[in-house]
Amino acid sequence: MANNEGEGSKNESNQHHSGFPRVALNERILSSMTRRSVAAHPWHDLEIGPGAPSTFNCVVEIGKGSKVKYELDKTTGLIKIDRVLYSSVVYPHNYGFIPRTLCEDSDPMDVLVLMQEPVLPGSFLRARAIGLMPMIDQGEKDDKIIAVCADDPEFRHYKELKELPPHRLAEIRRFFEDSADAITAIQYSMDLYASYIVEALRQ
Repeated sequence: MANNEGEGSKNESNQHHSGFPRVALNERILSSMTRRSVAAHPWHDLEIGPGAPSTFNCVVEIGKGSKVKYELDKTTGLIKIDRVLYSSVVYPHNYGFIPRTLCEDSDPMDVLVLMQEPVLPGSFLRARAIGLMPMIDQGEKDDKIIAVCADDPEFRHYKELKELPPHRLAEIRRFFEDSADAITAIQYSMDLYASYIVEALRQ
């Protein structure tokens, strides 16, 4: 009888309080949670890339063809739904932001990325700037970078917006500007972001 009771206690100790059996923790998963190289926040922890400001990493918030306006939640680093567009208008290309940049509207720099396929929100890719769309939003400068996916064979050879087919230019309408202006704007946003980092380290 004593042996049976002992075995019963042992079996109970191997059960989780919810009734499920205990499972040995996966060391690979544990390692991924503590590894410093894992990006915790796509704006601050994802590297912009060694080719910046001309070629850079960007995080996609809205996929090509979507009517859902997603945006970065700056507190958590997650992609949240802002709203669903009312009209039949959809995003003509993948839309997102460039990490470790900062614009005068206190957001990371926006980028529209031309490529063949829609990309899932939260993914990141390599892009190359080919143009700039100057904009003002609620009285503040809100430039949009026009770029191509650096790893898409259909688009990666484009260097400037004027090289695109006419129907592509029609899709992005007023997005046209000299690509040199785009690179200058990205460099400025990188420098502005860096100035905040320096100031934060001083405090």
